[in-house]
Amino acid sequence: MAAAGASTAFVKETGLRPGALSGQHGDMRDLLWDNVRNFFDPDLMGALPDVCVEGTSAEDWQAVFDLVRSSGWTWEYLEGGVAGPLSAAAQVLARPADAATVELRVWPAPDVLAIFRPWSAGEIDFDVDLRELQGQEGVDVLCRFLAAVGRRLGKQVVMTAEGDYGHPVIGFDPAADRVVLMADPQLS
Repeated sequence: MAAAGASTAFVKETGLRPGALSGQHGDMRDLLWDNVRNFFDPDLMGALPDVCVEGTSAEDWQAVFDLVRSSGWTWEYLEGGVAGPLSAAAQVLARPADAATVELRVWPAPDVLAIFRPWSAGEIDFDVDLRELQGQEGVDVLCRFLAAVGRRLGKQVVMTAEGDYGHPVIGFDPAADRVVLMADPQLS
């Protein structure tokens, strides 16, 4: 094990944690399936848990739109169920309240869909389908996606059980620069 001073020197010199050049966080994962399987159980959490970033603006939505466009992820923008070009966030958010529903569908990995719904500038909301995120690979895909959004915005991105706002279970923590547990995964 390296001495604490050596680790601190590495961080000061490079800005990275030791091992941060290989894999997501070196060879360490943000979360392990065996520790969080309850948070990925559709029967306990609801199939479509809520993911959100609070305290956002139209500029934050634009940053998400730009991330989606530049990430290499497959995506589709729908207005009233009809595919179309992704407009500027300010334009999407300025639509009248009675306008057709808007969705930005993003596939951060094949067979894994996140659905963003730009309803308000003040909060970025999206759903993921836990049935698509089973096992360690599913946990890793979600962690990478939450981290990408959180890093782009410099904000916390939290997941709650479906309809259980205010009680996050996991989330990207910008201070830790990783996805962390926010509740006890051993549900009783």
